[in-house]
Amino acid sequence: MSSTKATFSAKQAAQILGVSLATLYAYVSHGLLVSMVADVKRSKTYAQDEVLRLAARNADSRRAGHTAQATIDWGVPILESRISLIADGKLRYRGHDVVQLAQNASLEQAALLLWDQPKRNYFEIAPPATPHYWNALNTALANQSALNRAMSMLAALAPSEAGTTTEATGTGAQLMRMLASALLGTPILDLALHQQLAQAWQLPAQTAQAVRAALVICADHELNVSTFAVRCVISSGAELSAALSAGLAALSGPKHGGESLRVGRFLREALALPDSQLHDYLQLCLQQALPHHGFSSGLPGFGHPLYPGGDPRGKFLLSLLPEQDQARFQQLQALASALSGQQPNLDFGLAALEYCFALPLGAAQIIFALGRSAGWIAHAAEQIEYGQLIRPRARYVGNFEFTD
Repeated sequence: MSSTKATFSAKQAAQILGVSLATLYAYVSHGLLVSMVADVKRSKTYAQDEVLRLAARNADSRRAGHTAQATIDWGVPILESRISLIADGKLRYRGHDVVQLAQNASLEQAALLLWDQPKRNYFEIAPPATPHYWNALNTALANQSALNRAMSMLAALAPSEAGTTTEATGTGAQLMRMLASALLGTPILDLALHQQLAQAWQLPAQTAQAVRAALVICADHELNVSTFAVRCVISSGAELSAALSAGLAALSGPKHGGESLRVGRFLREALALPDSQLHDYLQLCLQQALPHHGFSSGLPGFGHPLYPGGDPRGKFLLSLLPEQDQARFQQLQALASALSGQQPNLDFGLAALEYCFALPLGAAQIIFALGRSAGWIAHAAEQIEYGQLIRPRARYVGNFEFTD
């Protein structure tokens, strides 16, 4: 296989960057780009990935200075990352289309890809020795929600059990196993993560494969609120378990991972109605709904600002539903999309899996949290590598009639 990198000519690079050739050459002289001699005529070429990276940085700078000045919703602040990309209606983990990856990969394989450690399988290491207090905590917190129980149990870890900030990926596999135990209220097991969910929920093999795929689909989604929380906490030098707890806290909110609970209630109400009443019910939901965390449809589980053409994750999860449920969900999806102008998103897909496979209530949120922990660890490791404290500045817009 050839290792030659794709390149742009000077003219192509300048067009993509939206600059003149003189400015392109200035970029080279200032070290922002590296030019290469292409042929005997000494014409210059530029690596495609470097040109596209610089174009993305320039676009973000323009956006930060103009259209996104008044808000950070779906805009600035910008952190550079090599982990995942949302573009052209697709989500990619380090260049791999997540829908294709989810066809066969396990969450462990997706995690190693996100961690950029494909040749170091940390999951082959035996699970950590169960802390003496672990099972007692699981029992004492049995009546708590899965996320609250997991946050409490991670907070109880000693520093030696929690993982230091210098070995995020090394201890990440162990912490994911402990997180699965805490979310499910079960012992720490030496099983694949999707098999741990399948065992706890007593799932048949076909359903376990759907859960496996859903975990992979949830593993990362760029700089969402929980991932940003993880990066902020780990940038302070805190332990990895503390950063994961911060991610869980952010995920628990109704505008993030808690949305799957709202969608689940919406689905159960909608699907309990006869066909003749479904249209009126959806119209009523639209009339009563207020704009929900930036999503324009108002219908729970529909629309996503980063996927104007439809969330590929939601579409993929719906394709995993049993055949006997496809017709009913297609009817609901088609009617809701016609009324709202939006397509199902990840939350809808997770709630649909929970409903159709008769998973325990709240299972969608557990799948989301356990899957997303792989991405949190990837971002924690990347932030540690950068070595910088995340400390944005505020633009003061208050009273300028000072008293001093």
